Amino acid sequence: MIDIIQQVRGSNPALPTTIIVLRADSRALADPENLTPEAQAWVDEKTPGARLSRESVLLAPYPGAMPTERKVTVLAFSDARHLAAFATAWTADPIPEGEE
Repeated sequence: MIDIIQQVRGSNPALPTTIIVLRADSRALADPENLTPEAQAWVDEKTPGARLSRESVLLAPYPGAMPTERKVTVLAFSDARHLAAFATAWTADPIPEGEE
């Protein structure tokens, strides 16, 4: 994961510096280029300046394999606390109501 972050930072220095790579099945994503309306509203309210972006990186499918270019969806934040808040709210499995 660190390699991906370094590649994204190097290829797109215009992005804020604190970056999370979102899995394709992230519940925050409507599709690879858009957050769900709920996640977008949360980001707009709680993490001003966050930017969603599609980036190309070189990834090996397994150690020792030849890297190939892949597109990843990243969300970049200007503050590490914003990334932590997003990760807490949007990357954990939601707790069903009544189980808290």
